[in-house]
Amino acid sequence: MKRIVILISGRGSNMEALIAARDAGRLPVAIAAVISNRPDAGGLETAASAGIATAVLDHKAFASREAFDAALAECIDGYAPDLVVLAGFMRILSDGFVRHYEGRLINIHPSLLPSFPGLHTHRRALEEGVRIHGCTVHFVTPALDHGPVIIQAAVPVLDDDSEASLAARVLAQEHIVYPQAVRWFAEDRLRLVDCRVRLAGSAGDGAVLIAPGGA
Repeated sequence: MKRIVILISGRGSNMEALIAARDAGRLPVAIAAVISNRPDAGGLETAASAGIATAVLDHKAFASREAFDAALAECIDGYAPDLVVLAGFMRILSDGFVRHYEGRLINIHPSLLPSFPGLHTHRRALEEGVRIHGCTVHFVTPALDHGPVIIQAAVPVLDDDSEASLAARVLAQEHIVYPQAVRWFAEDRLRLVDCRVRLAGSAGDGAVLIAPGGA
């Protein structure tokens, strides 16, 4: 069984979705630890209540990004994970850290990448007038919010949407596709070919992995 470590900075709703999927028997992984860069992250209590080891490395206690990332990698490696899962981890990671976990570090971003990388994705989607929005699970590379796409979920943008209503619709899909992506990794079904993801066992081993969204 694959071991995963989850990194959070706040409540960790995607972490909660992963724990729920594990508990329901839909996610065959051992969650070795949940680590946060914020001592007050609400998700730490949730993880501890689920019997998962937790750790805190306050990034403010380190003199540089590289020093923090080195300590974080040492902490992560102590749990010997097969996969590191970013679940609302609000830190830009150094190139060295990302390369250390190449092919076993994934993130979920609240847009259909490569559209709207960075922050305030739902606001920007509304401002641009797009009709389809969504979320993306991808392997992490040194380029911010840029990496081989594992799975995406699309949702409609409604005429009366606010930033909050659109965010809620996307978040519901995040809680579906993130456990699915981790499950595929745990089942050794993900293949990286020419910087693109192939899903072993799917029709044609295709790389276009889009989960249907809904209103």
